[in-house]
Amino acid sequence: MARVVVDVMLKPEILDPQGQAVQRALPRLGFDGIVDVRQGKRFEIELAGPADDAALAQARQIAEKLLANTVIEQFDVRFDTEADTAVTATAPERTAG
Repeated sequence: MARVVVDVMLKPEILDPQGQAVQRALPRLGFDGIVDVRQGKRFEIELAGPADDAALAQARQIAEKLLANTVIEQFDVRFDTEADTAVTATAPERTAG
């Protein structure tokens, strides 16, 4: 089985109001020195078959036809080689107060 990651981002020349809102909020939360923030989407696709050029080509077709608006977004397709070794950070659970 092949796991493919598709990252979709607005093209650099497209205004990113969500990224700008996050950038403006960060100093108020104590995070200084942030120069730019861009917001995007990440898709993880599991395909039957081996992780080969055909799997990447199929994922590119999916991204181009469905996942990205290629007029204003660009995308990157790659195999997820970190799936088994990734360490994830999770937010602490909130308790009802």
